[in-house]
Amino acid sequence: MSNIGKSSNSAEISPRVAARCVRVCQNRTCKKQGASKVLEAFATLPVADVTVTGSSCLGQCGHGPMVLVLPDMVWYCGVKPNEVPLVVKQHLSGGECVKKMLYYRFHTEK
Repeated sequence: MSNIGKSSNSAEISPRVAARCVRVCQNRTCKKQGASKVLEAFATLPVADVTVTGSSCLGQCGHGPMVLVLPDMVWYCGVKPNEVPLVVKQHLSGGECVKKMLYYRFHTEK
């Protein structure tokens, strides 16, 4: 399996943060919205020093599938499997969040 915490309003990311964790909600509502396929998509695109894991409810039901990147405290909402490569390339490998996918409740400055 590939390698994948709460949030601040900042979407700034350090260029290289070791031991990142990507949590993909696997609770009921997110699962109905396709979260298992999002988790699978992350698993097929491993990144060094990044752990990918399914999580229990992230408490943002109805906005999923929810993805939380730790320790960056970056929340993505409504993530689709075909958007995962962009998150991997731009955020996890490139150190820059995907602004158009940010969860508006925690990231007010887009």
